[in-house]
Amino acid sequence: MLEKLLSHLTGQAKDERDNLFLGVFTHEDDTLEATKACREADFNFYDVFSPYAVHGLDRAMGLPFSKITWVTFLCGAMGTMIAFFGMSYIAAWDWPLNIGGKAPFPFPAMIPIMFELTVLIGGVCTMLGLFALCRLFPGKKARLFHPRITDDRFVIAIEIDEDFDEAKCREIFTKHNVEEMKEVDPDYEASPEGGSA
Repeated sequence: MLEKLLSHLTGQAKDERDNLFLGVFTHEDDTLEATKACREADFNFYDVFSPYAVHGLDRAMGLPFSKITWVTFLCGAMGTMIAFFGMSYIAAWDWPLNIGGKAPFPFPAMIPIMFELTVLIGGVCTMLGLFALCRLFPGKKARLFHPRITDDRFVIAIEIDEDFDEAKCREIFTKHNVEEMKEVDPDYEASPEGGSA
């Protein structure tokens, strides 16, 4: 149900989605170079799947910088402000204590708590923001385009729209040592038990 809501919010209903053209690769260097070549050929990426993070893959796809950095910064700043104003209110107005003639506003003593709340709130909100932006939620079923996609295979999924040139795409994939190519519908899922995708 949540997946349907998200697909409607993003404006891509189930019956409007394009077919996909998949290229399965064995090595990350081939995947990275094929991704760059596909971007230069103006293909529309559905996604590029990798069993681990590949440095530069997001730039090769032409993705914008992540919004997660802003979530972390703003929530970390919020944590700092909560600590600062909370301790200021308690120490100077709500419950002022004169301990050994010390000032009622002990800023140096506030620094560790400000640091801790910055890290705590920034970290928790980063995790929640990542889940929201990646549409990860409890019970979500992973879609596998190849049985070994989470093991040792890389998959480039290109949307087949009116501008898609299959011959050009096959040429790019072949030039970069593709292991397998195939056209699939948007709901395609490879069997995780084995076999070829």
